[in-house]
Amino acid sequence: MRIGILTSGGDSPGMNAAVRAAVRCGTAHGLQMAGIKHGYVGLISGDVIPLDSRAVGGIIERGGTFLGSARSKEFMSPDGRQKALTSIDAAGLDGLIVVGGNGSLAGARWLQENGVPTVGIPASIDNDIYGSAMAIGVDTALNTVVENLDRIRDTAISHDRAFVVEVMGRESGYIALMGGLAGGAEVVLVPEFPETLADVSEHVLAGLRKGKHHSIIVVAEGFAAIGAGQTEKSSGRVVSNFLEQTGTIETRLSILGHLQRGGSPSAFDRILASRLGNAAVHILAEGKSGVMVALTGQELTSVPLSEIIRPSENFKPEIYDLINEIAN
Repeated sequence: MRIGILTSGGDSPGMNAAVRAAVRCGTAHGLQMAGIKHGYVGLISGDVIPLDSRAVGGIIERGGTFLGSARSKEFMSPDGRQKALTSIDAAGLDGLIVVGGNGSLAGARWLQENGVPTVGIPASIDNDIYGSAMAIGVDTALNTVVENLDRIRDTAISHDRAFVVEVMGRESGYIALMGGLAGGAEVVLVPEFPETLADVSEHVLAGLRKGKHHSIIVVAEGFAAIGAGQTEKSSGRVVSNFLEQTGTIETRLSILGHLQRGGSPSAFDRILASRLGNAAVHILAEGKSGVMVALTGQELTSVPLSEIIRPSENFKPEIYDLINEIAN
């Protein structure tokens, strides 16, 4: 049995650990393992390489993905998908493991429905994948955000300023929510809870009236202030400019951007990825497929790929309420 593995979409710290575990566990059980370079782009072009235990040595501590990743518009077309099926057949793959987020797992579902035994592994720093309490990369990204918030707060306190810190999250505010809670943010702005810029200013002023002289405002990039008319990627800049122009408090903007994706994966992400990689191989070796391996509580479970189109339940509104309650 020959199993291919690819990493697709946005990179997440821990992807390498998942590939490493899948390859070594598969090899230990007598399976042939192969890597597909650059996600679905490589699947279409047939960029398949053999992987053995030595090929995945020294990668568990590395961020990103040594297989490479890409978003493929061609795979969204009927012609591109047919090319992928042809490449799978030419490479002699009997099964496929797809490591990635919602878009990547939707591709995995299509492959399964078109005759390719496929198992998905959730990897997305947004943690917006239905059925899994945590995805690969989330913990590392959150630790990166919190570390940067701690550093920024030092300057905010020293200069009596407000800092608007924009984090990733075009459709999901999970990183802003949990990062803001752990980082002690005074205000957290997320797509799930739109507010006016006047409301944001009032949140900051409420803290000032209570004797605070600085403020940290964490903004998910997908936050859209009511009536502001900004594009989704200008959210942090718009909030910062508004606070500065209205004289609420001297304000600075910091956009963390792709800092959140990189870096050595945390122990949690390495452990989670290793467990998920192992589970995915075992499922295919047992002749099963069409599922995503997931974390429920402390246990691994499987979720049908057909169900991952459902909205994630990982964003907890009560956490948003908690932040507002303890912020000042």
